[in-house]
Amino acid sequence: MFCFVDYRTSCHEKEILSSLNLDIIEIPRYPNLYKAIDGHVDIQVHILDKSQKKILINRDMDIKFKNTLNNLNISYIDSKSFLKTNYPNNICLNALNISNYFIHNLKYTDENLLFYNKDKNLINVKQGYTKCSCLPVSDKALITNDIGIYKTLLKYNFDILLLPPGDIVLEGLDYGFIGGTGGLITPDTMAFFGNLDFYKYGEEVKIFLSKYDVKPVYLKNTKLIDRGSLFVL
Repeated sequence: MFCFVDYRTSCHEKEILSSLNLDIIEIPRYPNLYKAIDGHVDIQVHILDKSQKKILINRDMDIKFKNTLNNLNISYIDSKSFLKTNYPNNICLNALNISNYFIHNLKYTDENLLFYNKDKNLINVKQGYTKCSCLPVSDKALITNDIGIYKTLLKYNFDILLLPPGDIVLEGLDYGFIGGTGGLITPDTMAFFGNLDFYKYGEEVKIFLSKYDVKPVYLKNTKLIDRGSLFVL
């Protein structure tokens, strides 16, 4: 399997991911984004179909990155939108895509991304950094810091752990989002950039994960770091 990570992911973190039989693909820096998120996976990449190894990417992604995808037989589609520095011009790919649900501020979703998900249940939320704000645990269970997403998805019978914002490192900003701190690498294993033992709400997260028989794996023995999610293909 392949995993996509921010270019700033440390060698130690990548070594642990490699030991979990994951082949690492780094997201390159994109200069049109502000520094804190200029290599974030969930800003520049969106998984369309894991079984077919198909993704949608920032249309202006570095040519070396596109060549890497070609060499690895990963099918990609360019976004129609151009990523720009300021919100909401940097959120076009940052949707949450779970099973039969596609969740985003649909006003700003990239047209190509919306086209490839048009047959799913489309759910509109105010928060444009939707994937940043959500850490999926199963098809209808997730962790979020966003009260608006929480209230909306309860109507669709999602099981949601709502946590207060803060206590997540995102260099250059006051704090990061829970969704950016990691991701499922198998249905029963979630990798974290950091350690839940150093997170103010870590015990709540552990209990919620155990409810779904998901084990946490820690890539770094520090506070949680928002690296823009970890995607596995």
